Amino acid sequence: MMQDQIWALLILAATVVLFFWGRWRHDVVALASLLACVMAGLVPAGEAFQGFGHPAVVTVACVLVLSWGLQTTGAVDALAQRLLPQTAGRTGTLAALVGLGAVLSAFMNNVGALALLMPVAIQLAAKHGLEPGRALMPLAFGTMLGGMTTLIGTPPNLIVSAFRAGTGAGSFAMFDFTPVGLAVAGAGIAFVALLGWRLVPARDPKGAATFDTATYLTEARVTRDGKAAGKTLREVEGLLEEIDAQVVGMVHDTFRVATPAPGQRLEAGDILVIEAEPEALASMLSSLGLKLEEHVPLASAGEGGKGPKGKARPAAEGRTAEDTAAEPADRRGRTTDEIVLQEMVAMPASPLIGRSATDVRLRTHHGLNLLAIARQGRRSIRRLRSTRIREGDVLLLQGAPDSLSGFAADFGCVPLAPRAIRIPDKGKTAVAVIVMALAVVGAAFGLLPAAISFAAGVLVLMALRVVPVGRVYGAVDWPVIVMLAALIPVAGTMATTGVADVLARLVLDSIGPGRPVLVLVAILVITMTLSDFMNNAATAAVMCPIAISAATQVGASADPFLMAVAIGSSCAFLTPIGHQNNTLILGPGGFRFGDYWRLGLGMELLVVAVGVPMLLLVWPLGH
Repeated sequence: MMQDQIWALLILAATVVLFFWGRWRHDVVALASLLACVMAGLVPAGEAFQGFGHPAVVTVACVLVLSWGLQTTGAVDALAQRLLPQTAGRTGTLAALVGLGAVLSAFMNNVGALALLMPVAIQLAAKHGLEPGRALMPLAFGTMLGGMTTLIGTPPNLIVSAFRAGTGAGSFAMFDFTPVGLAVAGAGIAFVALLGWRLVPARDPKGAATFDTATYLTEARVTRDGKAAGKTLREVEGLLEEIDAQVVGMVHDTFRVATPAPGQRLEAGDILVIEAEPEALASMLSSLGLKLEEHVPLASAGEGGKGPKGKARPAAEGRTAEDTAAEPADRRGRTTDEIVLQEMVAMPASPLIGRSATDVRLRTHHGLNLLAIARQGRRSIRRLRSTRIREGDVLLLQGAPDSLSGFAADFGCVPLAPRAIRIPDKGKTAVAVIVMALAVVGAAFGLLPAAISFAAGVLVLMALRVVPVGRVYGAVDWPVIVMLAALIPVAGTMATTGVADVLARLVLDSIGPGRPVLVLVAILVITMTLSDFMNNAATAAVMCPIAISAATQVGASADPFLMAVAIGSSCAFLTPIGHQNNTLILGPGGFRFGDYWRLGLGMELLVVAVGVPMLLLVWPLGH
């Protein structure tokens, strides 16, 4: 056994050092650690990859897919538009922003929650005269705090729950993490909103975007049940100003009005020509209930229909029988479950130059919709479909990936790097929210095991085409999945070889006998320290066996010690490398490596001050 302990300690030490070093990706390190355990005889070869079927790993993968569904359908954009105050001061705005990030990250991937709210945070910072980083860092910390409040909020919670099940006490339930997590998160949100944001260094942002385009010009139709119907143009422009968008033209009863009167009242069917930043399109559509004029089902784009007020409208882009016959066989009548957005630049030699979407039969022949045009130096268009393309124009196109790539090749256009441009779909948004809610309820009330409940949710989203089948696997963060699956058996060796007992004894000896509260504090502080330099899931996997052994040796329940690991794993506030959310804001906030500790140290002290009493209150040390 002594030899096994030596091998286990060496492998564990090497794994931690490699995680700290950061030269190799965390999944590579975890897989190398697993294979080393197999070679040393610590993990049977036949059991090496059982971690890939572990319920915690399956649950993490499914939650990532469900979160992606909430993002792409525009559900979060609509929620942000309704919940974030437009007239509050700095403190109220920051509190609402960070609070919303925490709520979202409790039920979806916290990296996704941050990515969705980053553009909103930057806009709000500019509105209140703040540097972007002073809104981004509180938001990043808030999303990490929110993740600790539910079972599915962050992978470490699932890992902690799995280790508890391994002790024979059963898994933690969905909201077992909520009492302590909510108290810590609430205190953290109040701290960053009232005082903490002032501790964030004021930096000039850099690298906030990989490319820059002019604002988009797009056409949006006023819907009968939308917020814009019945309002004057002046009222609508006031609402658009809040998201840095403006009306530059209008189409009323098929007549284009170049300079509409501010007092003109909008009717259902009116078309507004709006200038907006790409990232603001979703907010614009959600806040006013507008619908992009060219955003129509591609499968039926060639059919005629009724225009506003029941007037006959010709078939899209003048489609004729000859057009249909002339279409390539591989494009004619083709439908797809996967419809995406793509920005493309018209290059100087492009055959598009001087031609419009109607001229090239963009929708009928190529199966694509033109949603917007970004053009330097010009702020007006006649009609989107009849606007002649110029060199350097950026086109926002919607369609199947193969149709988009074929169009780019045929017309000499260069696709731009993907960025977060979402077009809300009310039907899909409702389905995504309902499915996520049912999956949470199923897991929370024990109707189904968590892995089964969330896997069923993914299946429903796929069956209803809310999440395209071809994009499901792209929604999963596979390095995290591989790391979790590899570390589960590695962490198991710490218990089977007795290494966890040895490390726990070192902690106890350094503190002294008869001080279980101090041992609990030590477990929390050590976990937070490791998470500042290691992946949080890896930190939880390493610390859980030590926490269980420490609880056993002091004669206490393992629950408060495991909860301390869960809390500590989500509190990587001191460095930009401890958590992906810290890394995401590094460039947009213009931060340096040493900028995080100023706010982060106060946050970690607050976590200990609030977390330890709450752990003792909710999870008593006695069995």
